[in-house]
Amino acid sequence: MSTTHRLAIFEQVSSSTAPFTLAARCRSVGYALRGVRTVVASQHNAWIHVAATLLVVGAGVWVRVSRFEWLALVFAIVSVWAAEALNTALELLCDAASPQFHPLIGRAKDVAAAAVLICALGAVVVGLLVFAPHLASAAQSAKARASSW
Repeated sequence: MSTTHRLAIFEQVSSSTAPFTLAARCRSVGYALRGVRTVVASQHNAWIHVAATLLVVGAGVWVRVSRFEWLALVFAIVSVWAAEALNTALELLCDAASPQFHPLIGRAKDVAAAAVLICALGAVVVGLLVFAPHLASAAQSAKARASSW
């Protein structure tokens, strides 16, 4: 593709973009929320992510994790949700492009699912690193209270 051709494409795209409006931004947020609903409604694993998210947030509030620990937990949660959303988008595109089974599309879906698994395993490690000291401290306090009886 020549430089002139690339420039023409860029000018066409940039000149056709609508000006910034609040209404357009609100519509964009609506489309994104529709995407979240699609992920949650169509992916069984998303319900596991919902439960894990609620459990982690509840546990974080209960044990009063630090600001830095919240940062790590939020990053882990967001990475899993982002990977799941991208995986879902890829699956939908693959299904639209090739309704019949194709081995390369199957492999692409497997790789996208692997990305979710990698993020989820990383999130578990973050959760263990954050919560293990809090749980050990709580267990030690409970043991001390029990021995004082």
